[in-house]
Amino acid sequence: MSVRIFVPRDSSAASVGAAAVCRAIEDEAARRGLAVDLVRNGSRGLYWLEPFVEVEVSGQRIAYGPVTPDDVPGLFDAGWLEGGAHALFQGPSEAIPYLEKQTRLTFARMGLGDPLSFDDYRAGGGLAGLRRALDLAPADIVAEIDASGLRGRGGAGFPTAIKWRTVLNAGGGQKYIVCNADEGDSGTFSDRMLMEGDPYCLIEGMVIAGLAVGADTGYIYLRSEYPDAWEILENAIVIANREGLLGDDLLGSGKRFELNLFKGAGAYVCGEETSLLESIEGKRGLVRAKPPLPALQGLFGLPTVVNNVITLGSVPWILANGGAAYQAHGMNRSRGTLPFQLAGNLKCTGLVEAPFGVTLRELLYDYGGGSASGRPIRAVQVGGPLGAFVPAADFDLPLDYEAFTAAGATVGHGGIVAFDDTVDMARMARYAMHFCAVESCGKCTPCRVGSVRGVELLDAMLDARSGGANDDTLLRDLCQTMLEGSLCAMGGMTPYPVLSALNHYPEDFGLAPKREEKVA
Repeated sequence: MSVRIFVPRDSSAASVGAAAVCRAIEDEAARRGLAVDLVRNGSRGLYWLEPFVEVEVSGQRIAYGPVTPDDVPGLFDAGWLEGGAHALFQGPSEAIPYLEKQTRLTFARMGLGDPLSFDDYRAGGGLAGLRRALDLAPADIVAEIDASGLRGRGGAGFPTAIKWRTVLNAGGGQKYIVCNADEGDSGTFSDRMLMEGDPYCLIEGMVIAGLAVGADTGYIYLRSEYPDAWEILENAIVIANREGLLGDDLLGSGKRFELNLFKGAGAYVCGEETSLLESIEGKRGLVRAKPPLPALQGLFGLPTVVNNVITLGSVPWILANGGAAYQAHGMNRSRGTLPFQLAGNLKCTGLVEAPFGVTLRELLYDYGGGSASGRPIRAVQVGGPLGAFVPAADFDLPLDYEAFTAAGATVGHGGIVAFDDTVDMARMARYAMHFCAVESCGKCTPCRVGSVRGVELLDAMLDARSGGANDDTLLRDLCQTMLEGSLCAMGGMTPYPVLSALNHYPEDFGLAPKREEKVA
């Protein structure tokens, strides 16, 4: 009887040689005359252990990692097919503290099986949410989302039910569901992981959204830099049509939903919902003025729901288990869980799904294991390249939309990038301004011109800081103009990292410490 061995096909594992590990396992097993069944699963999210290889022993998965091709003969010698001890032995996967302490709702199936196996998806509870949704009236589906407290996981944290109800009440006619899969923030990878590791979850969420608002057509706008996710989604859509998750007769209900995969234009600003819609329409990715809102005049001028991958991926669990069950997790107005992504200078980088209310300190030290360099963590950027820098003094701040806003920061997409005490925060601030200058769509003056002037001001401050005579008044005035005058979050959020760096680390700019100012 063959032994099942799981090797992730996720692009994170692939980047560190998972395919070569697979070949080495197959070759070594054949040389020894042993029968093995290799399963290419999604990543479990323990990135510091990739390639993270699991062996199924008596119904339990035993983990080894990080495994290289050179390690494979020794693993066989150690009897790993029976769970034998080895230097790379990590024990039963589910007992690894990093996994054991998580609350995986959206990512409940992540890494458990072949992402394209529809049988695995069904066996893991897939389709339960859709089956329930098919028995509900559209308004009742929206009511469940409302009861859950689900807010947009793309960064803004806008209540999902309000957006859906607006589209539902927009009248009859053609409507659209658009998934924003243009994940471009540094330190973020949860969207990619879900698409590569559990694509039917995203598809099911989009279908339920369509039933809720009266839309029968959807688009996934996928960033062009995700070829592995493209391949998996492309195949998943074909299989989903064959299995009745998509098509003209959803699970025999007579209802229909068509899904299209659209490759992004490669611009960071296309992660903004109206720029994304322009791109799908074949235009240059420029931000639209609001109003009108996309919920009323979105794709091709018609009512459109635009949600990101994790928002839509959370929907099947909510419908299957009820809005109240989701609402039971989290704190205040931040309900449910968020897949936090740990990156940067940490020992244990990867994905942690936890309820809102977990603190940065818990994520950085209980999960992340502290800095990889062994030096003190000085700053953490939360929410991507336009997120504020949070100092060590605020590491006990709970991950909560309102708590972070009050502190002049953002939760954003849940990306957390750590820096030790060797970081130059003035140069990090300059990077944020330069990023905005490069990625701006150019439609509004505060973003287009302000970012370029900001780079110039920061360059002058970097040149003069050794003399200790810098003045940040003009830079702060410029940031305030960008905050208040930019058309979208591209220019409107660029001041967050700049002002937070100025406020918390003035010495890096050659400035005397001054009273902290909250980001407006």
